[in-house]
Amino acid sequence: MPGQGIRSGRPPTTSRDEVAKVALRLFVERGFEETTLEDVAAALGISRRTIFRYFGSKNDIVWGTFDEHLEGLRSQLADADPGEPLMEVLRRAVVAFNDYGDPVLPELRDRMTLITTVPALQGHSMLRYADWCAVIAEFVARRVHAQPDDHVPQVIAGAALGTAMASYRHWIRHHELDLLVELDRAFRLLAAGFDERAMTELRRER
Repeated sequence: MPGQGIRSGRPPTTSRDEVAKVALRLFVERGFEETTLEDVAAALGISRRTIFRYFGSKNDIVWGTFDEHLEGLRSQLADADPGEPLMEVLRRAVVAFNDYGDPVLPELRDRMTLITTVPALQGHSMLRYADWCAVIAEFVARRVHAQPDDHVPQVIAGAALGTAMASYRHWIRHHELDLLVELDRAFRLLAAGFDERAMTELRRER
């Protein structure tokens, strides 16, 4: 059983993905704050020190490969057709950014449930949200010939983050929904300025 020491016969090696999967399972089963890195190491049959080869902290484990994934979002936004409307590019890129594939959705739901509900993760999450917003602001700044920290890029980045997080929270509560569809609808509403006609049309699509 996890937490009862290093399992005999298992070599003390693992992978970043395995560490994340085992840790996430323990966080869900036992609680994030109740699970120690020693518990995770014991379940994997490795030392606590080995975990730090893959993740800088316990909080980082919950976010998985977010940093690498964020670079993909930056590249997609940078490679977009300059003639395509800004909000269309943003909607398409955010939906693609969150397309992990059906097999990963249960794990993604667990991650986002922890991120959005565990108080101990909130401060760390703000740093990750800031990184995400910075990528969006950089893209907007290029389009409107401004600096990333100017008002308009920051407003759009903040609005995009709020839209994405509201969609995630809604998806977490309603398991029958398709995350990508919810994100697409939400960003279409954002692009339309929450026009009443657009909101009515989207409700009919359900």
